[in-house]
Amino acid sequence: MRAHLVLVHGSRLSSAQWAPQVPLLRDEVDLTLVDLPGHGRRAEEEFTLARCVEVIDEAVRAVPAGTPVVLVGHSLGGYAAMAYAAAHQDALAGLVLAGASATPTGPGAALYRGVAALTDWLGPERMTRINDRVLRRLYPAERIDPVIAGGYYFDQTPAAWREVMTHCRPSMLHAVRCPVLLLNGQFDQFRVGARAYLRACPGARAEIVRRASHFANLDQPEAFAQAVLRFAQRVVDSAPRA
Repeated sequence: MRAHLVLVHGSRLSSAQWAPQVPLLRDEVDLTLVDLPGHGRRAEEEFTLARCVEVIDEAVRAVPAGTPVVLVGHSLGGYAAMAYAAAHQDALAGLVLAGASATPTGPGAALYRGVAALTDWLGPERMTRINDRVLRRLYPAERIDPVIAGGYYFDQTPAAWREVMTHCRPSMLHAVRCPVLLLNGQFDQFRVGARAYLRACPGARAEIVRRASHFANLDQPEAFAQAVLRFAQRVVDSAPRA
C-alpha cells in the first residue's frame, strides 16, 4: 500500500516550494501539492484559516478511498495543516508539521509579527528583489530556480499571520488522533516551542534535520524527504488491514 502525501507550502511561496522534494518522493508515494488562499493559483483569494481547511479538505477528499493520507505542512502551511487535522479528526493517517513548532502567543508571537511587519514595510517589489538575491546566494540554481519560478505572494502575509496568532495553539493537537511528526531544521527559530507541542500531543515524535534552517526542505532536500518517507512508511505499516 502506498501513502498519499498532501503537501502544503509556507508563507509567501506557492506549491512550487516542494519542487526539490517531488523527484525524491514520487517513486515511493503519491503526491498532491496544494496552493493556499492568497498564494499560487489561489492568489486572488482572501486568506483565512477556515478557507485553508476547505482547500486542504478538497485535496484530501480527492484521494482514492482507502489510501492512507499523510498531510505535510511547512511553516504557515503547518499551522493550516494542524487546523485541518483538528477539524477532521478521522481524515488523516498522519500529520507532519515542518517548521511550525513555535507557539504564536506571548514572546513567541514576535517571530510572526516580525515576518508580517517586514513584508509591509519593504513592500512587494523590494521583498521580491531581496528574496531572489538571498535565495540564489543560498542555493544552487537547479534547486531554487523552480521554487522562485512559482512566484512570491506578499499581499496576504499580514492577514495570514494574524490568523495564526489568533487561532493556532499547541492545544489544537489535543483533538488530533493520527500519528504526528514535528520535523524541524537544526537551526530553525520556529522550533522554539516544540516542547509545548509534544506536551499537547504526547504521542507525537520530534525529528531534527541536521545542518538545516527554517527551510529544511531547501537546505537538505534529501534528508527532509527521507524523514517524511520514513514517517509515511511507519503510518502505512501500522494502518489496520481490511
